[in-house]
Amino acid sequence: MGREKVARFRDRDYWAKPVPGFGDPAGRILLVGLAPGAHGSNRTGRMFTGDGSGDFLYAALHAVGLASAPVARDRADGMQLTDAYISAVVRCAPPANRPTPEERDRCLPFLARELTLLRSVRVVVGLGAFGWDGALRALAAEGIVLPRPRPRFGHGAEVRIEPYTVLGAFHPSQQNTFTGRLTAPMFEAVLRRAVELAAA
Repeated sequence: MGREKVARFRDRDYWAKPVPGFGDPAGRILLVGLAPGAHGSNRTGRMFTGDGSGDFLYAALHAVGLASAPVARDRADGMQLTDAYISAVVRCAPPANRPTPEERDRCLPFLARELTLLRSVRVVVGLGAFGWDGALRALAAEGIVLPRPRPRFGHGAEVRIEPYTVLGAFHPSQQNTFTGRLTAPMFEAVLRRAVELAAA
């Protein structure tokens, strides 16, 4: 999905292939998003980089001490994460930003494998209901028994699923941030809780 460019990026080359996870491989906090944004990660090749969702996310990560800068524009901007890693349930930009169950299931093994390789992770933050669901599916795919009834998503939701704690946060999409459904203090509160739990 790199052929359909917006006017402001018409002269840019798009990454337009699966977007890998990004961050500190020894991080104790894993953030799980939905999928690469069509003109953000799909263009830049780095998770949550180059669009409004990423602007909101990195500003919050920087505010709580997990990111080296409050803004992420491209892969060469020097951004570094400390104690955090960002991934997504789906690795390619889906049409209309709506992944199908088939896309989710096809990409899920990558998230599950990533979780296994990130040996220091203690806290998983599901961004939005899709990220929350994908995180739980990845845990189950790795043989972790989920509680019954299945934990429900909510902003600030918290559930212990050994050896992890899973937190929920509204996705930092502009649909949420522009409407005030998600504010910077709300998002930072979840990230501060993640930092607190990771240090425990």
